[in-house]
Amino acid sequence: MSNILSDKRGPIGLLTINRPKTLNALDVATMHELDAALAAFESDDTVRAIVVTGAGERAFIAGGDIADLDSRQGLAHYQQFAEVIHRLIGRFERCDKPTLGAINGWALGGGTELLLALDIRIVAEEAKLGLPEITLGLFPGAGGTQRLIRQVPLCRAKELMFTGDQISAAEAVALGLVNRAVPRDRLLDETLALAQRIAEKSPLVLKLLKRTLRDGLEMPLPQALAHEQAMIGLVLDSRDAHEGCRAFLEKRKAEFQGR
Repeated sequence: MSNILSDKRGPIGLLTINRPKTLNALDVATMHELDAALAAFESDDTVRAIVVTGAGERAFIAGGDIADLDSRQGLAHYQQFAEVIHRLIGRFERCDKPTLGAINGWALGGGTELLLALDIRIVAEEAKLGLPEITLGLFPGAGGTQRLIRQVPLCRAKELMFTGDQISAAEAVALGLVNRAVPRDRLLDETLALAQRIAEKSPLVLKLLKRTLRDGLEMPLPQALAHEQAMIGLVLDSRDAHEGCRAFLEKRKAEFQGR
């Protein structure tokens, strides 16, 4: 059985981590499969948004495979595990298509680290999030230290990493770590519905918008504003921009083609 289930729902690509017996823990084989499945959706022009979730009701991703981690020493870990997970999570972060997480249960360790790279995060009300690596004598090593401090107040990020405590879905919403919490039985439907709304927008403009946001975060404000000005100029060269304006003037729904 595949560790990753890949399914198309119209313009939505749905990726499901399918290791429920291990609470969807990430091992190297699973990460390679997920990387390949994401790459397939990235190259498929009919897919306009990508949703990630976990199999079963207990976990999104409960972390890395601890036995796998314990079997490695520093250099081997760096070459055989760390490079793979950094490449995978970076691929989600750099993906030009909108990415959404349907966080159906525990998102711990690598689960939270992957969540931090997704554009939009919807969580089940029972979900728990956290970076518990410190309790194992480790610390987050798949981008968690750097992405978390850029997304929540520094003192809260340090508390989460220093203690390894888990937080509830409600706490994650209040912290700004996720968009909202919904009942578990509505989680996937609501996430797919949001993905569908996004998929109806211009894929070209979404791509350029994502790049503007991503690049701007790494620039001082004056340079980021200049970058935004240049990127909106590119947008106004697209057919989709003029289709959207004309549809508004003609009081009809725009039909974006990604050109």
